[in-house]
Amino acid sequence: MSQNNGRVKRSEKGLLTPDNCVVAFIDHQPQMLFGVSNFDRQSIINNVVALAKATRIFDLPVVLSTVETKSFSGLMWPQLKAIFPDREPIERSSMNSWDDRNFVAAIEKTGKKKIVWSGLWTETCIALPTIQALHDGYEIYVVEDCCGDVSQLSHDNAMRRVVQAGAKPVTSLSTMLEWQRDWAQTDTYDAVMDVVKNHYGAYGMGVEYAYTMVHDAAPSVYPEYEVLQPAVAHK
Repeated sequence: MSQNNGRVKRSEKGLLTPDNCVVAFIDHQPQMLFGVSNFDRQSIINNVVALAKATRIFDLPVVLSTVETKSFSGLMWPQLKAIFPDREPIERSSMNSWDDRNFVAAIEKTGKKKIVWSGLWTETCIALPTIQALHDGYEIYVVEDCCGDVSQLSHDNAMRRVVQAGAKPVTSLSTMLEWQRDWAQTDTYDAVMDVVKNHYGAYGMGVEYAYTMVHDAAPSVYPEYEVLQPAVAHK
């Protein structure tokens, strides 16, 4: 591994690295989540936020996009906005983000030929741009546990379609670990472990146990819970 701007450059050879891809979050909006029935919706939020945090850890280029915010879908999830507080999503009318010039231009501006993306719903907002981006010479990675659809059949059909077309299915955790690659890379290790402990259930509990019971580290400290007081407008 060589150095790249102070960060260790990971070997490629067909793998994702922090230097060779762009990540896109497509239509993570309330109305789109309402329609998801094939996968636990709270888990989708959890996984999307984990993936978003990983992009910040590894300083990846990110494209955010929303569809028909005011007329149907609602604002981008506040949990996702919190990860990118200074970024505004590219607003579209098209279900297929690859039909939107601004979206495609944002991808092209990064200069990356590998796209990692997630979105709602799988059969439209993911499958359609995937097919066309593959046609245009991009390599596509679909983060499946950050996607969902109106039925299991719809999601499964979409994933079969994109895989048959040449896309590669991944998960939020596998993607983050592929970017990390080596636990000796201490520049990102602690931040990655923080995401694991906060978002990946039993794996995170296992890390906490190993830190405290095996390595005698101090337990993780979380902000003390405070009951939210009624807003002035509600009184």
